[in-house]
Amino acid sequence: MSHDPVPLPGIAKDDLVLRFWGVRGSTPVSGPQYAEFGGSTPCLEVRCGERLFVIDAGSGLYNFGQNHRADLPREVDLLFSHLHLDHTSGLPFFKPAVLDCDRTIHTYCGNLGGESAGAALDRLFAPPLFPVTLNDLRCTFTHHGFEAGEPLVFEDGTRVDTILLNHPQGSVGYRFDHNGRRLCIISDIEHRDPWPDPALAEFVSGADLMVYDGMFTDCEYPTCRGWGHSTWQKGVELAEAAGVKALAIIHLHPAHSNTMLHAMEADLKAAMPSAFIAREHQSVVVGAEQVDLPDALGPASGVVRRIRVA
Repeated sequence: MSHDPVPLPGIAKDDLVLRFWGVRGSTPVSGPQYAEFGGSTPCLEVRCGERLFVIDAGSGLYNFGQNHRADLPREVDLLFSHLHLDHTSGLPFFKPAVLDCDRTIHTYCGNLGGESAGAALDRLFAPPLFPVTLNDLRCTFTHHGFEAGEPLVFEDGTRVDTILLNHPQGSVGYRFDHNGRRLCIISDIEHRDPWPDPALAEFVSGADLMVYDGMFTDCEYPTCRGWGHSTWQKGVELAEAAGVKALAIIHLHPAHSNTMLHAMEADLKAAMPSAFIAREHQSVVVGAEQVDLPDALGPASGVVRRIRVA
């Protein structure tokens, strides 16, 4: 498998970098009340130096593709947390897949008992639910199945560790270790008693940054028990128990406006000063003392401000 180097301006060659392309849960939203935090569903870009991984294919995958039309490697590794619609709906709108016959997209799915995502995606993207199949796109899809809990070891030697999360039909958490830095992606997940879960705490132990599902408030959660999501408070409890240095909250509720999320973030930072609520288009150099946040003009403004996380 060949992965062409993809240098990023302003990023050191050996940095571990995360960029959020979609941070909403369940369904995309739009409007001025969502502009700062963004309305696209989950898609994360992870760079281990020059090595690219994409986590999930929600509607945020569209903007990821638009931003990287000219600089993607020929082979792209797409790691699914799971296959619910908010994590798959962007796949046929990923322009590098639609337009480039020389590109191969490798999908990895670990919550189906070792089965790949191929059969499920073929059912989803087909008439009468969708007008074209993935086979109609110009790229080549290669689907890989694995069991969550097994490490993914790629042909170039890169390793990504995995864990099964508590979510309807299961979900997969991912851990990236690169150049002495650790990034853990823990979404979608519902906390359970007792909490923190010892196996999960061990998995995220010492992470420089943990990304965690904070879809519900404490008041909302009791009526949504069993839906597979958590709260920022449980994210803080897990982070503190596991010695996690910084925490980013994603899978934001589609009804939570900029105003509500700012109030939540103030409470979050009071509990854990290095924690923040993720913004669409936000970039984080994992382990750095500061992260870039889009200005209040919104993620499309190109204006950023910096906050301290260490």
